[in-house]
Formats: sequence, C-alpha cells, structure tokens
Amino acid sequence: MYFTDRGIEELEQRRGDEAVSLNWVAERLRDFVDQNPEFETPIERLATWLARLDDEDE
Repeated sequence: MYFTDRGIEELEQRRGDEAVSLNWVAERLRDFVDQNPEFETPIERLATWLARLDDEDE
C-alpha cells in the first residue's frame, strides 16, 4: 500500500456514498491549489489524467 492510499481510503469511507459533479471536484481542486500552491503540478497532472481517461489515442 502506498502512503497516499490512506487518504484515498479515508475519502472513500467518509464520502463514498455521496454523489458530486465534476464541477464540484474541479472547484475543490482549485481551492486546494490556492491553499497549497506547491501541489499545483501534481493536481494539474491528476486533472489532466482524469479528463483524458476515455481518450483512445493515449
């Protein structure tokens, strides 16, 4: 298990039953980067990865 899995597991346990829009997720990611600018690059990579999941070219 990676260290980051702990946060993912907590997210799933605490909020796993909620339904949210991708607009809501995007706003939370922006809020996070505003508060933690040192994470701008990893958040950008995550957002890009999520946006392109269904791209057949990649």
